[in-house]
Amino acid sequence: MKKILVSILFLLFSITVSSQQISKEELIFLTPEWKGERFNDGRPKVPDDILTRMKQVTLEEAWAVLKGENFKYQYAEDWQTINPDSVLVGRAVTAIFMPGRPDIHRVIDDRGHNQHGRIKSQNAWTIDLLVQGDVYVVDQFGAHLDGPTIGDNLGNSIFAKTGNGIVYDGAIRDIDGLKEIGSFTSFFRSYHPSHHLNKPDGQLNTTLIGINTPTRIGMATVMPGDVVLGRDRGVMFIPPHLAEKVVKVSEIVRLRDMFGHLRLREQKYTPGQIDSRWSNEIEKDFSKWLNDHINELPVPKEQIQELLKKRTW
Repeated sequence: MKKILVSILFLLFSITVSSQQISKEELIFLTPEWKGERFNDGRPKVPDDILTRMKQVTLEEAWAVLKGENFKYQYAEDWQTINPDSVLVGRAVTAIFMPGRPDIHRVIDDRGHNQHGRIKSQNAWTIDLLVQGDVYVVDQFGAHLDGPTIGDNLGNSIFAKTGNGIVYDGAIRDIDGLKEIGSFTSFFRSYHPSHHLNKPDGQLNTTLIGINTPTRIGMATVMPGDVVLGRDRGVMFIPPHLAEKVVKVSEIVRLRDMFGHLRLREQKYTPGQIDSRWSNEIEKDFSKWLNDHINELPVPKEQIQELLKKRTW
């Protein structure tokens, strides 16, 4: 088993170092459960409707679904935030940086510029790939002093391309300028006024070794195309094939909570009745309430109709 794991890790590292950005075929191979639409590079494209509905999902609801599906390492915590009262939702685009090493950095730079047509420094390469609805997810190995690769210039570029913020496992700079962007809801580890240095023949702090590769953020494993759900100082990375299930389970929980709280305020049922398995009487009452208020509830009408069809009360 140990030899197999070592072989897999070596394969992934070889893929990463050989081209920075893994191939479409490899990305499809690594996301086998996703059967829906994909971007041209193979990244899963969870529908916009699911992303919109995901903004109402709590971390607890997402956690429960993922745990039930045996996905135990999809949550990263203890973040600093920009716009802490807002919710970040989007499709992950990943980047991996490592502490700068001149020999590797130089050949990556040369190939990126001369063979792949990349421009400027490596910290901008992944940003050039972003599209609307993406979230830039970066393993910056927690770099602090001389570590920040994102300030207000790149922050504005990211927001213009995606309409979203970032999940950045390292330090950012220009925090006042980033806050001025407005809806740049972001999660980061620390702040430092310094900036990264990017000269392989001089001072060098970081080297980009992976674009849209499997990435570790804290104790979470992140794949390109995962749905990022950031809120309440925590970030959940939801595999694309589970995103719709997370949304639907959340919506059912939300409706049951609304109904239960309403009936408790009306004192129609006791807390014991609402907190335990509902009786047939309460379930019938819930179905009637759904039908009577179907056009007023904060869940798509089609989803409520689907729920009512499955109910026997």
